[in-house]
This record gives sequence, structure tokens and C-alpha cells, in this order.
Amino acid sequence: MVRASFDQKPYRRLMMETYGASVVASPSMDTAAGRAILAEHPNSTGSLGMAISEAVEDTVMREDTHYALGSVLNHVMLHQTVIGLESIKQMEMAGEEPDVIIACAGGGSNFAGLSFPWLGQTFRGGRKYRVIAVEPEAAPSMTRGRFAYDYGDTAKLAPVVKMYTLGHDFVPEPIHAGGLRYHGMSPQVSLLKHEGFIEARSVHQRPCFEAGIQFARTEGLIPAPESTHAIRAAIDEALECKKTGEKKVILFNLSGHGYFDMTSYQRYLEGKLEDYEYPAEEVRLALEAVEA
Repeated sequence: MVRASFDQKPYRRLMMETYGASVVASPSMDTAAGRAILAEHPNSTGSLGMAISEAVEDTVMREDTHYALGSVLNHVMLHQTVIGLESIKQMEMAGEEPDVIIACAGGGSNFAGLSFPWLGQTFRGGRKYRVIAVEPEAAPSMTRGRFAYDYGDTAKLAPVVKMYTLGHDFVPEPIHAGGLRYHGMSPQVSLLKHEGFIEARSVHQRPCFEAGIQFARTEGLIPAPESTHAIRAAIDEALECKKTGEKKVILFNLSGHGYFDMTSYQRYLEGKLEDYEYPAEEVRLALEAVEA
């Protein structure tokens, strides 16, 4: 489990341990990849790229273990499209069709899950939609990264793919939306962005939590920190329509609840949650190791 999430999301860890799992913070001393990272950065908060490296290394050292990649790669994008297919049926039941489609994006699977079926309709001659991927300002791969071939993990054990990337050595700041702390973006999502079929925007975590609080007090459901990125963008789009007088149907994906993330809401409500500026110099250094 990524170190930042291990510390920030104790209830997720405790739930897994309740069911018998052994949870280790990454980077760890259990793998060569983890030990190398800790030797250079003893206080590393970890990243999804590091955790993937450790998971792959641990897997290949065992005959009784298999590793299933859960994001970024093409087959995962396909599996997640059940979300978008269901949303099409739901919109049909409501007698509506979206003008704007919004989802948060870290590795891409959640965003692809919602948007790909709608984009598929467009590519088959149907209506065009405005599709927005919302990523954290602390890890803005699509809005600030390079479209290039790069490794999917820090130790360079995972496949090389062409994607928007901040560099496989880049370690995002420890924002509370741990599922979005990834240096790259799905190749399929990246290609859609590169070809102009989708938009991307980055947002800070404090405005996202503000939107999450507003949503909770309006709808009665506390959203996950990752999901608040989509909510922030949906609210902003609605406010823009209110200002211009336009009428639009906005579809966004509430990708998860936040009941295991109440420590992050506590920090926001106590005024202790911080926004992180885009680390331009760190990204520049990380991209030096990436092929154009």
C-alpha cells in the first residue's frame, strides 16, 4: 500500500487486516526496488509507480503468485466500460442525453469506464460530447506532462507504453486522493487527449474537498477524495451555465464513497489541508529520463 495512503487512510488498511491481509507500506524493505528507493529517500511518501514496482518484483519471485494490473492498461479500460454502458441506459430511462461528461483521472480506468461507451457512439456516427478528464494539480500528467514512451512504474519493471507522463521517477506530493497519485495516464486515454477528442483540467485538493462537502450536504453521501475532482468540475460547469444562461445536461461519475477517508475530511474541516504547487523542476528532472 502506498506509504501516503498507508498513513492517511488507516481504515482501509484496518479493514484489509480485519479480513486477514498483511499490509505493507510502499516503499518497503521487502523488495530490492523498495530498498533502493529508501536508501536514496528514507522518508519517501511513495507513489503508485513505486508500489507497482514492488508488487511486480514480489510476484516474479514467487511461483504461487500472479499479479493483475488494475489500471492504465487497455484490458482494464475495457473491463471498466460497464460503468459507461450502464450510464447510457440510465440516461435513456431519464429521457436525457449528456452535453458534458466528466470523470476524475489518475491512471485512467475510472475515466475510461464512464466515457469510452459514449465516445464509441460518437465514433460510430453519433452525437459529439464534451468529455472532461479531471486530474490533481499535484500530478497533472495530461495537462503538464509529455506524450512519450515511458515506463509504467518507478523500477522499470512494467511495460513501456506511449502516454502522457510526468516521468516514471516523479513522485507526486501526498494529496489525499491517493488513487490519482500516478505519474502517467492510460495509453488509450492519452491518445484521445492527444487527438483532441477529450479535454483535461487539473484542480487543487482544497477546492475539491469544498465540492465534496457541498455534495455531501446536498445529496447525503460523502464522496471519496478522488471523486471530488469530478464533482468540482461538474459544479464549475453548472455555475458557468448559470452565468451564461445555457441549459446543459452534465453527467459525472461518483466513483466511490469517502467513509474510509474521514481523516482527510477532518483535515479539511480543521483548515489543515494544503494545496501543493506544481513542482515544475521535479517534473523537468524526471522527464530527462523519458524518450520523446
